Amino acid sequence: MTSDFSDDTHASVPSLVPARMLNEFIYCPRLAYLEWAESEFADNAFVLDGRRVHARVDEKDGALPPPADDSDGDEAESREEGETKPAIHSRSVMLSASNEGLIAKIDLVELEGGEATPVDYKRGKTPDVPEGAWEADRVQLCAQGLILRENGYRSERGVVYYAKSKERVEIPFDETLIARTREARAGLLKAASLPDRPPPLHDSPKCDGCSLAGICLPDETLLVEERAEAGSDGLRRLVPARDDALPLYVQSQKKSVGKQDDLLVVKEKGEKVAESRLEDTSQVCLFGNVQISAQALQECCRRGIPICHFSYGGWFNGLTIGLGLRNAVVKKAQFKAADDAAFCLALARRIVRAKIHNQRTMLRRNHPDPPKLAMDALDEARESADRAETLASLLGVEGSAARHYFESFGGMLKAREGGDWAFDFAGRNRRPPRDPVNAMLSFAYSMLAKDCTVAALSAGFDPFQGFYHQPRFGRPALALDLMEEFRPIVADSTVLTLVNAGIVGSGDFVRGGGSVAMKSGARKSLIEAYERRMDQLVTHPVFGYRISYRRVLEVQARLLARHVTGELPDFPAFLPR
Repeated sequence: MTSDFSDDTHASVPSLVPARMLNEFIYCPRLAYLEWAESEFADNAFVLDGRRVHARVDEKDGALPPPADDSDGDEAESREEGETKPAIHSRSVMLSASNEGLIAKIDLVELEGGEATPVDYKRGKTPDVPEGAWEADRVQLCAQGLILRENGYRSERGVVYYAKSKERVEIPFDETLIARTREARAGLLKAASLPDRPPPLHDSPKCDGCSLAGICLPDETLLVEERAEAGSDGLRRLVPARDDALPLYVQSQKKSVGKQDDLLVVKEKGEKVAESRLEDTSQVCLFGNVQISAQALQECCRRGIPICHFSYGGWFNGLTIGLGLRNAVVKKAQFKAADDAAFCLALARRIVRAKIHNQRTMLRRNHPDPPKLAMDALDEARESADRAETLASLLGVEGSAARHYFESFGGMLKAREGGDWAFDFAGRNRRPPRDPVNAMLSFAYSMLAKDCTVAALSAGFDPFQGFYHQPRFGRPALALDLMEEFRPIVADSTVLTLVNAGIVGSGDFVRGGGSVAMKSGARKSLIEAYERRMDQLVTHPVFGYRISYRRVLEVQARLLARHVTGELPDFPAFLPR
């Protein structure tokens, strides 16, 4: 048999298309593109339930025997009437077909009487459609049948098993379905060869249960592109992929992290002191010389859980992460845009303006009597940022705004009567910080830089190539770009909470050599306050729904990726009221 396809596609597109991707392509071309071309994937409740349904058939059980030849057929015909050859069930069968250009891991192959019947397991219930099964499911099943045929088996029909209704639906492989299957493969190859993603579905109910909705951002993309239709019901509430997963922090030098079944186990002197389910862990943050086992490290890499490494004092040194997005589309666009001076300046203006706006918002919210001089200076700086003609002049505008902001920062700190250590703040200083407030600010900025680095990586960026912050050895420049607008409303807000709520006191800090450092108790308090801030729900100023600051960071990173690749004409700033 020869292939009916002469694919005029990009050389980087694989010639073998997974049968499962045909299902995704018919369901949503953008979903298939994200999963296949950009290697994006995320779990949600439906995905986890589908994994449970597939648990039995995912275990390899019973090798698929080779297809019967003519002599086997003659032997079968000569058997006495009533004598039958027992059916053979083979699970998790991986086969490919080079002529058809398809590959599949078939859930179950039932081999009986010389005919091979693929069985595909689905988590839902049987749909009320004339064909008995959704088109996407029928095409995926037909692709498996074509693969079996090319490997020498006779396959005239397949079965879709819907687990929720516990019903088998038989699907004949007629010429119409075969033509649709080949058409879907050609369409997916064409879409994957193009530089741009397929557009999002418009007002589709499919988006509500999609695990990649938080990555695809269908409503957000359409809104920013100003293509949302008048009279629409607005944006659906975005369902984050992993909003319930939280970081695991380990800062005691006597502790180690290992893996036990589906748990990360923290031990001290061989005794278990804490544990965290892997599926509930978004990051592992290690301070100083905390050890982690090879098994735990590999499992975190496999699941896409970053391992963030800090010095004992809280300096963010780097992270260990799995392969992540296995494509260079975003990185290629990122480096191209970084060489465009006009693009960098336009984006940098927006970054600085947003930061200054949020600094002014912090003063207005938290200062009992916001100084008019500072507020006017910040207003002027916002306008100056839009007029800056170079990155160097923009740095000057940002520095001037920061000076006015931090000169008034002390006014947001509540005086503590009878305290033996006043949290006085005369201005920003660092390396090393010379007072408790600056020590906490530096630590909070380090935490925020870590989260912005993770967000940049999740969106496919190289975190070391920035647009406003220029590359410098060891500095995650793009993460610093992303974090600028969040410094006041996340990091500064965390420090204000610690001081004004009396969570930290004089005994939580040590002085030495003109510098001030936090003790482990203060670091623990700051981490807890920072994570509470990251979990706090906020109304998105552009999209109108309420999501956590933790999720906002990823949304902003992905919107920036859409802007850099040309899908979005603008990168919306995050400017809470």
